[in-house]
Amino acid sequence: MTASSSLTDIFSMAPQAGAAAMPQPSRRSFLKLSGSGLILGLAAPIPDLGGAAQAAAWPAGLATDPFVRIGPDNIVTVIIKHLDKGQGAATGLATLVAEELDAGWTQIRTEFAPSDPIIYKNFAFGVQGVGGSTGLANSYEQYRRAGATARAMILAAAAKEWGVKPSEIAITNGVVSIKSGKTATLGALADAAAKGPVPSDVTLKTPDQFVYIGKKFPRVDSAAKTNGTAKFTIDQQMEGMLVCVIARPPKFGATVASFYATAAEKSPGVVAILQVPQGVAVLAKDTWSAIRGRQALKVSWDESKAEKRSTADLVSEYRALLDKPGAVARKDGDAEAALAKAAKIVTADFEFPYLAHAPMEPLDCVVRYDGSSAEIWTGSQLQTVDHGTACSVLGLKPEAVQLHTVWAGGSFGRRAIADAHFVAEACAVAKAYGKPVPIKVIWTREDDIKGGYYRPIYVHRVRAGLDKDGNVIAWHHRIVGQSIMAGTPFEAMSVKNGIDATSVEGANTLPYAIPNLTVELHTMKVGIPVLWWRSVGATHNAHATEHMIDLLAKEAGQDPVAFRLSLLKDKPRHAGVLKLAADKAGWNTAPPPGTTRGVALHESFRSYVAQIAEVTLKPGGEFKVTRVVSAIDCGVAVNPDVVHAQMEGGIGYGLGAALRGAITLKGGEVEQANFDTYEPLRMSDMPAIESYIVPSAEAPTGVGEPGTPVVLPAVANALFRATGQRTLQLPMNKQKYQSGPLKA
Repeated sequence: MTASSSLTDIFSMAPQAGAAAMPQPSRRSFLKLSGSGLILGLAAPIPDLGGAAQAAAWPAGLATDPFVRIGPDNIVTVIIKHLDKGQGAATGLATLVAEELDAGWTQIRTEFAPSDPIIYKNFAFGVQGVGGSTGLANSYEQYRRAGATARAMILAAAAKEWGVKPSEIAITNGVVSIKSGKTATLGALADAAAKGPVPSDVTLKTPDQFVYIGKKFPRVDSAAKTNGTAKFTIDQQMEGMLVCVIARPPKFGATVASFYATAAEKSPGVVAILQVPQGVAVLAKDTWSAIRGRQALKVSWDESKAEKRSTADLVSEYRALLDKPGAVARKDGDAEAALAKAAKIVTADFEFPYLAHAPMEPLDCVVRYDGSSAEIWTGSQLQTVDHGTACSVLGLKPEAVQLHTVWAGGSFGRRAIADAHFVAEACAVAKAYGKPVPIKVIWTREDDIKGGYYRPIYVHRVRAGLDKDGNVIAWHHRIVGQSIMAGTPFEAMSVKNGIDATSVEGANTLPYAIPNLTVELHTMKVGIPVLWWRSVGATHNAHATEHMIDLLAKEAGQDPVAFRLSLLKDKPRHAGVLKLAADKAGWNTAPPPGTTRGVALHESFRSYVAQIAEVTLKPGGEFKVTRVVSAIDCGVAVNPDVVHAQMEGGIGYGLGAALRGAITLKGGEVEQANFDTYEPLRMSDMPAIESYIVPSAEAPTGVGEPGTPVVLPAVANALFRATGQRTLQLPMNKQKYQSGPLKA
């Protein structure tokens, strides 16, 4: 891993379809568990990723479960190794199995895999978990092979029973048949198939044979999430369950000095008040009783080691570093020398605030602990990390802890936590209470917004130079921010030579043909806990780079799309999405009256996204984003509907942050608490979105995150074309955009 490696690189070690580097299964086992039917599991060796994987993993054998289960009831259950937090992972993985098995879609069911870092690891980082839009990309061949292997064994069983060759048998929509008219279901043949040998290799379908991949059909979770049968952590109800909320310090780094609990203990429904490392826990018979009990607590905090700086203090310190050289993340040619010779120099300083993730379901976790074993229910995004943390807190061996992954109501990165702090605190509460009853620890919305683990503050300075003919000859990009990876198990794999890959990704991989390009980074130490936020480094780097490109296009007197294309002659996939978005948006036609268009392009998580935003100015300096046209090249689109949904959701999420998103500190305390002060995108803000997918035979790449970072610069560039005003301080509500002569 080099200093210029990005999070995209780290999270994109997933095998590519047909690539020689694809980890081949080292063992194929058919296991008979309780009941009957065919149960198939494929496992591959954990790649050596160094200290991070070694620290988080444990020996094999904790839970050995398969990927595909075909029951005598003719139900095909696909075991989903990744958390589905709304992004469609369960549907995508089930699609791959159904495709190669030729099962009927209506017979497909899904369930989440148990915690097992061997069988269910993510090839991108070697342990069980998902992030960085790797869910489908790292599993594309694995789940297809699982389905194809099950199909081959069904065919072998049918051939033996019917006295024909496997090549004479067809499976269509879950029905096994031969020309004579004889038929059987997958379930009827499952027992016989389970007794047969496992084929040493299987042949996967070619794209022209696809029945499900690339086609439109319902998600596996739509009905359950509509009728309420899908169970999230917050829905878990068990006999004797207690609900817990925790009083946490208002300043990060503070600890409990003392607390007075008499009034809280007398509050109706309160069962116990306990001090835990994270603060003071209030256990009650229901959520409202726990919240009222916490309100009655009186806690004194030791703030001697707390972070006390305000947002203005931090930004001032960050900005001072823009004048000083930083650690070099990329260096092509000599940017400083080229700038000295430039005919024109354009400089822009950018400022990005802390951002909260704010998923609809805040953090929550259920733990039942009896002193010698434990069960945990939560929307676990990093099962290996969460499981290991629980074992550490409870002092138990891995086999004594069962981790049940359940549906999650959003994450945007919030549930993929290197220190698994929400699992740790739930286990700490259960251990402190000491009684074998289930305890549900719930974060309120206020806990979530004020609870930290934000997208970090960043400031940027970009200086770029043009020659007399309008060619970009120099680009110098300096970034100041807080490291997400430092101090975590992921540091060894992502921080090299002082460069946190998450801070510079998208900047150090700038695709434009610029001969002299330098990217530098200053990393600050701040006591505010930070975490990857949907699209990670692209959240700020996409805007700084793409807004600067528009500033340069104007100085060069060129159309923004044409200007980009001239710099992308050796980047066909970048150019492809740009041309598609521009064509579908009617870039070269006049926009609606009073409207202007802006463009942006960015690659993240190995996917390429271009967006055209149409913006209408309003009196008083306000504006409305009326339309966004998006084009993505994400390789094979396993389920186009899911891809479109992720683009639409990603655009909405990114636009909400762009318009109003900011977490601010005063004396170290977060000033926002709920959706009244940390305002998300409103329905009235949502533009009409058109989403297009570039047809591709390449292996699937990310779709959950790449749509988010592009909308901010696309909107800002539309406003720049309309008013000449730059968008340098975020969120956008920090300034008014005054009407000026509109430009097409």
